[in-house]
Amino acid sequence: MTRTDDLAKLGPAERRQLLQLVTSVAWSDLAVTAGEIAYIHGLVARLHLSVDEAREVQRWLKSPPEDVDPTTIPREHREIFLGAVREMVESDGGASDEEKESLALLEALTK
Repeated sequence: MTRTDDLAKLGPAERRQLLQLVTSVAWSDLAVTAGEIAYIHGLVARLHLSVDEAREVQRWLKSPPEDVDPTTIPREHREIFLGAVREMVESDGGASDEEKESLALLEALTK
């Protein structure tokens, strides 16, 4: 599991970017499952988001976020982001082909 100590290194902009990316990948197969929602809610809690930030994530769970650009992930946080996406993809017991493809693309773009 992505370590809480690592998540604590993220500033507000990086926390938002992380959740935007994670929810975007959850939508890659056009269905956000209960397991994915539970993982994302847990991530929201671990990141200690404000009420407004948590509401924004709730909106992304209902409709995918726009303008997600993985190439803008700060180099020092790329492993944290990849770890969180991997965990979310597996959170419902298995990854769809679309989620696997999104993860592979993310890995390639953040090398």
